[in-house]
Amino acid sequence: MPHSFKQLTQILTLVGALAAIGLACFPAQAQNKGDDTLLEMAQAFRKNDKARLSALLPQARGHLLEPLAAYWELRPRLDSASASEIRNFLNTYAGSYYEDRLRNDWLLQLGKRRDWATFTAEYPHYRMRDDREVRCYALATEAINSKANVADEAKRLWYSLREAEDGCTYVAEHLHSGRQINGIDLWRKARIAMDANRPRPAQAAVDIEAPRLSEQVALIHADPAKYLEKRIIAITRNRKELAVLALIRLAASDPDKAANLLEHHWGVQLSAEERNWTWAVIGKQAAQKLQDNASSYFANVRRDGDLNDDLLGWKVRAALRMGQWKQVLSATQAMSPESRKEATWVYWQARALLATTGKDEAAKQEAQSLLRSIASVRGFYEQLALEELGQSITVPERPSALSAQEKAAAQANPSLQRALYAISIGLRAEGNREWNYSTNLHSPGGMNDRELLAAADLACQRQVWDRCINTSERTKDVIDLEQRFPMPLRDIVVRRAGEIRLDPAYVYGLIRQESRFIMDARSHVGASGLMQVMPATAKWTAKKIGMSSFTPDQITDKEVNVAIGTGYLKLVLDDFEGSMAMAAAAYNAGPSRPRNWRNGPVLEAAIWAENVPFHETRDYVKKVLSNTTNYAAILTRQPQSLKNRLGQVGPRNSAQAESNPDLP
Repeated sequence: MPHSFKQLTQILTLVGALAAIGLACFPAQAQNKGDDTLLEMAQAFRKNDKARLSALLPQARGHLLEPLAAYWELRPRLDSASASEIRNFLNTYAGSYYEDRLRNDWLLQLGKRRDWATFTAEYPHYRMRDDREVRCYALATEAINSKANVADEAKRLWYSLREAEDGCTYVAEHLHSGRQINGIDLWRKARIAMDANRPRPAQAAVDIEAPRLSEQVALIHADPAKYLEKRIIAITRNRKELAVLALIRLAASDPDKAANLLEHHWGVQLSAEERNWTWAVIGKQAAQKLQDNASSYFANVRRDGDLNDDLLGWKVRAALRMGQWKQVLSATQAMSPESRKEATWVYWQARALLATTGKDEAAKQEAQSLLRSIASVRGFYEQLALEELGQSITVPERPSALSAQEKAAAQANPSLQRALYAISIGLRAEGNREWNYSTNLHSPGGMNDRELLAAADLACQRQVWDRCINTSERTKDVIDLEQRFPMPLRDIVVRRAGEIRLDPAYVYGLIRQESRFIMDARSHVGASGLMQVMPATAKWTAKKIGMSSFTPDQITDKEVNVAIGTGYLKLVLDDFEGSMAMAAAAYNAGPSRPRNWRNGPVLEAAIWAENVPFHETRDYVKKVLSNTTNYAAILTRQPQSLKNRLGQVGPRNSAQAESNPDLP
């Protein structure tokens, strides 16, 4: 809704006031009075040094980041703080991220204490609503207070959590005692947890249904083959389910052995639903190992409706790899309504319809409708859908320019200001969290498209590229492609790419995914800089490209990082015969893995990428190639094809040179 002239005057006055005290355009390494105190408090918070935090807090009063400092001081002693002290904090910083952050933490404590009266009173004031365990506690209060039927949401949340969180386990126990959750629901949670190598939540689920048997979960996890060898027959349902858990656990290391035991011994003892689930897990594990028999294991599933979306997704991947389009169609159609809306499965369902329906015009129309529902430049499958519809990938028309009023509103937003300031003094994680809260969670549904564009513009102007990109990507009805795909250091990147005959769009596509253009980015494994180069790789590459004076401390220098990163990428691309998809996988997961992943049938690179066993690398490859296509459209102003960039992937051509064994 447009602001009135009076509101605009107020906004501009506030911006002017911020500028006057040096906050509207602070330097990248601001050192205003009190910054050192905040940085010292950050260290004390990480060490849980309550005394030091309390001693430092008075020095942080009046600082722009005072709400963060006060949160750090109260959070470590939240379990002993009085309700009045907590409410005083909430009132003092009302409307801020840190009010909601502390309320989130308090609600978790109230839930663990089973203080449902206070929880019920405080939950309506909780704005973020993004903590699944808090939501589980809230569902428990709804079930207790109003006898509401919350089973479907509770199960969905519980199944999605990887660890044995108290909130969702508690609501599952409560609903089970009230017969809103049954035994099969509990055993499904145990199966999902065992398949994810999470024995604790598996044991917690079994403990609700069969407490006297839950200790056996640890034995099954430790040695499933031994467990199965000692048991010849399972009569009761619970004993059968324990055998299912053992077969699931065995399949992780040896899907063929698990399949043999299921086919020749355990299959006749299990129910149809138990057999279907177990065969699907075996198929999933075989698919993750890229075994050609994965689809044959999935063929033993007699009812796709017995599977969850994760298993159905792997059934689709295995079928794609073997060209089995009917199985792709049946599995995508069996997915939940939520998953069927995801671009990945919309695209493959449409492709399956086109591949299996022959002259059926109604099916072709359905496929075209599915493709149109996702076709855009927004991502990998959205771009492929455009091409299936006969369209090229081009730069959409930019939205109308932001007004001074819209920009001023973003600049005057106190939460965005705090976030940018925190980032500027080295508190990036804290700044990112407040920024994301302000744009996504402070108001129901988050900011509207124009507000998001203005916030993204503010981040771009401050060269906080990750917030610029992430915020711009959230717009629903408009796309500012050049805002979503910025090109910092354009002269350096384009020049260097040209020198070594590397597509600059590919370089930008990779940098955007690696570091979001954060110059000092450092991963948990030690990769550094724009192109996230590992120290050993940097040293090796420097020698290969003739950078004789390279020292490890130079890796965060933007010129050096781009030179080494592009040099390594070119070596990898050449090693994989120009395949951008395989080179991206090698950049992310190391070259040895995609060398193995390419063995098997010759595939469309989109099918190959969807079958990459590692979720992180699978997502990475698709995003790098999608990024590359959009960057090429921006750089060249010419229509682009993602399909042409993808090509095909298969075993190395023996006539070509052997792979480089020294490539790190």
